[in-house]
Amino acid sequence: MKTAFKATIAAVAMMAVSETSLQAQELRLSHQWSDNDVRHKVAQIVADEVATADVGLEIRIFPTQSLFKAREQYTPLSRGQLDMTVLPLSYAGGLQPAYNLTLMPGLVKNHDHAARLNESPFMEAIEEKMAEDDVMVLVHGYLAGGFAGKETCITSPDDMAGLQTRAAGRAFEQMLAGAGASIASMASSEIYNAMQTGVLDAANTSSSSFVSYRIYEQVSCYTPAGDYALWFMYQPLLINKSTFDGLTEEQQQALLDGAAKAEEFYLEEAKKEDAASREVFAQAGVEIAEMSEEDFNAWRALAQETSYKAFIEDTPGGQELLDLALSVE
Repeated sequence: MKTAFKATIAAVAMMAVSETSLQAQELRLSHQWSDNDVRHKVAQIVADEVATADVGLEIRIFPTQSLFKAREQYTPLSRGQLDMTVLPLSYAGGLQPAYNLTLMPGLVKNHDHAARLNESPFMEAIEEKMAEDDVMVLVHGYLAGGFAGKETCITSPDDMAGLQTRAAGRAFEQMLAGAGASIASMASSEIYNAMQTGVLDAANTSSSSFVSYRIYEQVSCYTPAGDYALWFMYQPLLINKSTFDGLTEEQQQALLDGAAKAEEFYLEEAKKEDAASREVFAQAGVEIAEMSEEDFNAWRALAQETSYKAFIEDTPGGQELLDLALSVE
């Protein structure tokens, strides 16, 4: 009887071990947006592809800053307290000044140019900086933006003189101030009221923010991202490198396969967001302006004297990094 009892106990123990081994390893992914946002959808594609691969890995997504605040995600990611995040990399520019180049006026012309930057020595140099913090990229992605004017169209630096404007990021504030604008710093969610009350004459933000905050109700002219645009913000899906290295080969491959699918989706959806914003503003009766190559080059020349100059002064090795970015055609 004792032998039979021991055999039963052993069998139960083996079943418990077997069930434990079948439980999927969970990775926690944090981001700041709602589940309708393109960046959440990028994360969901990776999570779904990993689940379909059935490799004992599960990605649990925490949207809307429910796990970490928007600007507080990079440090826990680098420390292994968070496994994955979708994050505007410039949020961590205070920790790694090189990251400020990923929200710099005139470095990216359009989405296809952004895709080439993602495969360039410039991005390799940025990823080397990430590796220093035990972080690696799974999905590359840029989102674009434009300008809106309450009473005037904005396509070139000459159009900014004397305007009170909101800019998306410190480098843009430096450049627009160089064009003669007065800067009012505020969140994109505050643009509508600021225009309504006369605090702002113009604004610069992302295509999606222009639509979601209904800025088309307050402006007469909109310059969307098109063949040329100034505002591009790098917002990748990142993973803690030690976490990735600790996965099995099958789990790593499932992540990489999901990331490849998500990256293709990200690029196409980013283009669609720009086109959708153009359509929304046009339907609202807002004039649509276009930025020409000549306009873009004038902005870049101004950026050289303002934003780029400040970046080089503030960043060790900044000139080399900037040259790498500018060398991508």
